[in-house]
Amino acid sequence: MQSVVKSPGSQISVGLSPLRKFWQRFIGFLFPPETDTWLAVLRSGLGLQVIVYALFLRSDWHYLFASSGKGLVGREVGEAITAFDSPLIPTFSWLVAFGRNLNMSEETVLTVAWVSLLSAGCLLLLGLLSRPAAIVAWFVHLCAAESGGLLAYGADSFMTTALFYLMLSPLPDYYSFDHWVTKTKPKNPLLLGFWRRVLQVHLCFVYFIGGLAKCLGNGWWDGSNLWRSLIRPPFNLVPPDLLVQFKYALPLLGISICLLEVSYPIFIWLKRTRWIWLGCILAMHAAIGLTMGLYLFALVMMVMNLAAFGVPSTGRRAEATSAITEQ
Repeated sequence: MQSVVKSPGSQISVGLSPLRKFWQRFIGFLFPPETDTWLAVLRSGLGLQVIVYALFLRSDWHYLFASSGKGLVGREVGEAITAFDSPLIPTFSWLVAFGRNLNMSEETVLTVAWVSLLSAGCLLLLGLLSRPAAIVAWFVHLCAAESGGLLAYGADSFMTTALFYLMLSPLPDYYSFDHWVTKTKPKNPLLLGFWRRVLQVHLCFVYFIGGLAKCLGNGWWDGSNLWRSLIRPPFNLVPPDLLVQFKYALPLLGISICLLEVSYPIFIWLKRTRWIWLGCILAMHAAIGLTMGLYLFALVMMVMNLAAFGVPSTGRRAEATSAITEQ
């Protein structure tokens, strides 16, 4: 019997093989081949979001973002808070200062900004000049969110984030007007898959951290946080007497929300439970919009969830993989 002596090189290669497999799986997770259907959902949904946002603020636009003595509290307060975080964050003061060099008044600059935001939303909805429209929508909305820092809330943060991802994604998509006019070549399926994965992972972190924070407090377990949220003006759309009749359901709803959010990063990835969790998340945000009047927040969260997990990948991966081979 002859003994087989393994060389040090073969032992090293055997030790590295699990690392190679892990790296390959990690790269495969980050860059799954995808079509651009999810991007079309994100683009059109955010276009509608920007349009609704601009129309909601149409009558109060100058009142909210004018300087001191002309507006509600003056944008200087919100911009001072923003400058404390970083002086590089764009605000409406940037646009007003630029407008002065063109002999434009502050009111004219704010009007141009609102028209630009509304126009960018319409272009995104149609898919016309998609990338420039996404950049304009992101920049103007970021200026509005930072200049009105005292009045901004969660919808503004998620809207800015979603527009940022859209701005960097491989536009235009197949269903856009740009593709119909210019007949652009199909985008890299791996790049499409990467940006969708970024959106998916971002949502998982958001729901897990939010759900964990809810679980650590007592207000969601006994329903008191739901009660306070639904009776606090201006979110008290539901009559208090109706809430009293269903007061025993509030703790159950609070616990369900906690468990739904904290388990989102697990069950949204499993094929058997994905549609259940997605349906529950969409129903939760729809209920928030209808019962509290937070329509913009509900819409942007539903758009992000539908783009991230609402477009099936099964059956479309083969088309994306064939596109890779053609490239």
